[in-house]
Amino acid sequence: MRQVFSRLALVLCAGIMLAGCNAAGNTSLSDSLGLTDTAGADAFAAAPAGGAALPQSAFGEPTPEGTLLGTNPADDLATGKAYFRSANYGMAERYFRRAVEQHPTDAEAWLDLAASYDHVKRFDLADRAYAQAIQLAGLKIEILNNQGYSYMLRGDNARAYEKLNEALRRAPGNPYVISNLRLLQASAAQSKAIE
Repeated sequence: MRQVFSRLALVLCAGIMLAGCNAAGNTSLSDSLGLTDTAGADAFAAAPAGGAALPQSAFGEPTPEGTLLGTNPADDLATGKAYFRSANYGMAERYFRRAVEQHPTDAEAWLDLAASYDHVKRFDLADRAYAQAIQLAGLKIEILNNQGYSYMLRGDNARAYEKLNEALRRAPGNPYVISNLRLLQASAAQSKAIE
């Protein structure tokens, strides 16, 4: 019986690592999610990877050269994303922090910084970074999804359900939100089974 719970916990942890936050692990948030802004609302509709990109006003601040932050493989945002993808969250946090210091109005950099804070368990700083991203970009699906995942990491299932369900209402069928809701349900079911 103990072996079954150990295996279940291992599978759940692997699932969380694979499905979790979607912001920083992607080369470009808008490119990988394929999201488009819907008629005048903050809601987004999901499309398969490689679909239509977000309008530039939704995320991303142009650099002095006129390109978006993160498109140059040598800039801090791109470097932070590379560290995040390799699960080096401490170094990712360092580069994302530098990115927001240099480009304080870039909501994507703030969202990625929040995701890295989640993984180093600095939830107080993550909340502040999420608040900054919301102030800059509004309640976008990416932010709600990542906030839900953040609450899941903290063990606050009620708030995680709230954020993820709000994201799902705004973007029915979004694969990232659905994946995180499934992880949350599996986690809740495992907690009840152990009790």
